[in-house]
Amino acid sequence: MKKLLLAAAISTLCASVFAQGKDLKVAIDATYEPFTFKTADGKPTGFDVDIASALCEQIKRKCVFVEQAWDGMIPGLQAKKYDVVISSMSITEDRLKVVDFTDKYYNTPSKIVLKKGIQFDGPASIKGKKLGVLKASTQEKYALGELKKAGVEVVSYDAQDQVYLDIKAGRLDGTVADILEVEGGFLKKPGGENYQFVGPDLGSFTKYFGTGAGVALRKGQAGLKAELNAAIKAIRATGKYKAINDKYFTFDVYGK
Repeated sequence: MKKLLLAAAISTLCASVFAQGKDLKVAIDATYEPFTFKTADGKPTGFDVDIASALCEQIKRKCVFVEQAWDGMIPGLQAKKYDVVISSMSITEDRLKVVDFTDKYYNTPSKIVLKKGIQFDGPASIKGKKLGVLKASTQEKYALGELKKAGVEVVSYDAQDQVYLDIKAGRLDGTVADILEVEGGFLKKPGGENYQFVGPDLGSFTKYFGTGAGVALRKGQAGLKAELNAAIKAIRATGKYKAINDKYFTFDVYGK
């Protein structure tokens, strides 16, 4: 009987360890609607969350979502707080120096958003204006690299939704943001009707914005990277990607 109980205990322990090994800890910043945000009851949702869940299903892992402030995403990944980041992180040269990425899973451009009535004809035309950006984002890098030197005041925030709160409160003149995120998270909501896109999209600034959003993972995880790349291709081929895409957008955000 003791041997049977011992065998059962070992079996249970092994099953538990195996189950834990099947988890994939996925970091998200849930302040980036419609890509990653929370439902009324506090559950994470959005395009990124649905894509992550589809990828986990494809590689037969269980997604466990871990909320993380944006500027701590890469440090947290390196510290092994989670396995991957699936939260609209752009693949850039600077980030590739410290982490690895899968192939892209979408690619949409960013633009400048200003209060209606502000005349815009390039960065120099908004000298003295104050724009809010997400800390440690590609938009912040662009704003600091191109707008600040033209005399624009750039203010960095821990979360994009904080930027919108300060715009509505009159403390900012605008922002630089992903076109789909700022449409869904601000322009199409009450308080956003007095603001608009200005200038061309910023996709040509690849040194800041990179080549699309990918799954970030630690260096040296070649096996996991290969699995996720295959999973991205699979959900595109089976129509799962399109179903998720069409839930949030009216065109294919995968891009060129």
